[in-house]
Amino acid sequence: MNARTDIQFIRGPDGKPAFVVMPYAQFKKLGHAKRRQGVPQDVVNRVFEQSLSPMAAWREHLSLTQAAVAADMGITQAAYAQMERSKRPRRVTLERVAQAMGLQVEQLNW
Repeated sequence: MNARTDIQFIRGPDGKPAFVVMPYAQFKKLGHAKRRQGVPQDVVNRVFEQSLSPMAAWREHLSLTQAAVAADMGITQAAYAQMERSKRPRRVTLERVAQAMGLQVEQLNW
């Protein structure tokens, strides 16, 4: 069975994977998740000084609009705004938002 895949492996002379080819958008998301660790002071300040949710503080820190994050998640801006206002977002919500922002779930859940 030959299933279509977005990721291709290029093998080296030894037969082991040497390179990976993938769509740029997917690569970008992967790269952000690996580079960002912890929570920047700017995000912490926004949460405590402006009483923003961690989700909203991260979005502003990354200079993203609610509409842009919502579009990346495949939902409406209004639905995303409701997620940002939630006092205790569900784990699945945090996972989807983290993926859209290129973060790790733990960076949104503190």
